[in-house]
Amino acid sequence: MRHRAVLDVSDLPMHGLEAASPTWWGTFGFMLLEGTGFALVIAIYLYLLSLAPQWPIGAQPPRLGPGTILTVILVISIVPNYWILKWARERDLRKVRVGIVVMSLLGIAPIIPRAFEFPALGISWDSNAYGSILWTMLGLHTTHIVTDVADTLVLAALMFTRHGDNPRRFGDVQDNALYWNFVVLTWLPLYICIYWLPRL
Repeated sequence: MRHRAVLDVSDLPMHGLEAASPTWWGTFGFMLLEGTGFALVIAIYLYLLSLAPQWPIGAQPPRLGPGTILTVILVISIVPNYWILKWARERDLRKVRVGIVVMSLLGIAPIIPRAFEFPALGISWDSNAYGSILWTMLGLHTTHIVTDVADTLVLAALMFTRHGDNPRRFGDVQDNALYWNFVVLTWLPLYICIYWLPRL
């Protein structure tokens, strides 16, 4: 006689936070894939650097101003992002609402210096391999900033509706904060490659 084992999971919560959530694992896997893309673009940059008799090719090193301002904004944003992770874990709706508004503003803020970064490179994307890799690096990271800001703004709007107190939304806030940390951390090696390696 065959017996089918059945597990009663009715007492489990409907939604989990962090590693207990399938969405968290999806975000983590997404970051692994995108991290591979960033690693590849850095590897291409270093490969071109190793081949070129002079680096940068046909241009001066990029101006430091816009990229450095953007870097400072991103690094500062880690502090409120840490707090919003903590508040989401505690399911403190009032603090999460404040935090998500702050993170929305800190997500929009880097877009302003980024708009000045492309001209500060001092080279067009189609000038040579050096110009192409710089524009690819900035374009790739810009895409990540813009998509995360869009996600943060939608999540901020949800947190101010009746759906804001839903346990699942707190998990979404955590996933969003985790992804923002990824956006910040992936920028740091790109910043070194774009702005400092040409000055060595």
